[in-house]
Amino acid sequence: MNKRRQTALYIFSDYISAFIVWFLFNVLRYEVFAIYEGASSLLIYLQYPNVIAGQVLIPFFWLILYYLSGYYNKPIGKSRLHELFLTCITTLIGTLIVFFVLVLDDLPQSFNVYYQLFFGLFGMQFVLTYIPRLCITQAGIRNIRSRKWSIPVLIIGTGPKAAKLAQNLYDLGSDIAGFIRENEDAVVAVDPDTVLGSVADIPKVIRSHRVNELVLAVESADNQQLISLLYSLYPYKMPIRILADRMGLLSRVRIKTIVGVPLVDMTDNNFSPAAQNIKFCLDKIGAGLALLLLSPLFLYLSRRIRRDSEGPVFFKQERIGRFGKPFMMYKFRTMYPDAESDGPMLSSEQDPRITPFGRILRKYRIDELPQFWNVLRGDMSLVGPRPERKCFIDQIIKQAPYYYLLHNVRPGITSLGMVKYGYADNVDKMVERLEYDILYYENMSLTMDLTILIYTVQTVITGKGI
Repeated sequence: MNKRRQTALYIFSDYISAFIVWFLFNVLRYEVFAIYEGASSLLIYLQYPNVIAGQVLIPFFWLILYYLSGYYNKPIGKSRLHELFLTCITTLIGTLIVFFVLVLDDLPQSFNVYYQLFFGLFGMQFVLTYIPRLCITQAGIRNIRSRKWSIPVLIIGTGPKAAKLAQNLYDLGSDIAGFIRENEDAVVAVDPDTVLGSVADIPKVIRSHRVNELVLAVESADNQQLISLLYSLYPYKMPIRILADRMGLLSRVRIKTIVGVPLVDMTDNNFSPAAQNIKFCLDKIGAGLALLLLSPLFLYLSRRIRRDSEGPVFFKQERIGRFGKPFMMYKFRTMYPDAESDGPMLSSEQDPRITPFGRILRKYRIDELPQFWNVLRGDMSLVGPRPERKCFIDQIIKQAPYYYLLHNVRPGITSLGMVKYGYADNVDKMVERLEYDILYYENMSLTMDLTILIYTVQTVITGKGI
């Protein structure tokens, strides 16, 4: 399955549709407005500088709007009903923006012309956008049903429930890579040749069969045992589905049907694709503006840090980011250069390794400002779970394996854990703070991000940091 190719098809289709619609709309504007305002012919009208500029720029406006709506986030396996609804809503919003920003500058002889222009633009934009989209989606569905495209799925379980689920998923286009025994005593109701090993063999099976999803379908009635098995799957950093009839094992999770089968995604959260894209754009804009506006402060802090102690101005350290990928996180240096000569150590309020000026920087969280560069690079977000070092993550997961869920999102400069709990000077406290980060992960929204930013400003002003 080539997701990039499918995405490219949608983008190309939307661009051509928007280009054609705006051309037809200019023809309509000529007929109902421009012809009465001195435009001698349609050809001359279409050569007006503002008309040419609109013909070039308006299609890109629509592409940006479609991106922000989240339409391109999931190019494979789209719901046709959701596609219809999303296209209609996005087209309506875009038409309102174009109409009030551009069209209302026209002064027609009758206000009825406005109605013709508005509904004409909306109707053309919706129809000429939705029909090609539907054709591309239908072709994708046919490719799935004909098994030209498939999603390799590994099923954890070998009992009757796993066998029935495998048949349902296969009928809907999934490629069943095989089955994994949950324990040595597990009932085998599937073809023994498709049993690829035990839970310990999962990493090898994932690599050899290029598995994209894990589905948990065990027969055990013991929820605690099921939770332990579920937690053991989080390190593989891929979608984990479970039958909806086992929903009682976790209290907070979003239920949704996966390709027509009642499965629950145990690695998903409530953040919609549209909100994800809007957050990503706001992160880039916010980080760029912050670096520009704070550049004088950066120069001042650089001089103070150099005067305060020997060593570099900036401190960089490897942290683990989205999808478990390491990246270099930047901060203003607040400790003496040999602070970790004896190995990685967490900081505390009375830590002697902190420089005098560094203590002020940490108190007001000013040392975190260089991370706006990490946000601009795409390593981090303005708001998200704080990134940790691998050595501490390895210790955290021994007590809280669900920490791996946080790797599904970009880490942040600030977080709910930081504003509600603060710094943690040992692993036990890091696990306690993790509860806030998991709460954020399960309830992510733009409103919550704004709330956390407000709390962060309050923390900076009051100096509640170390």
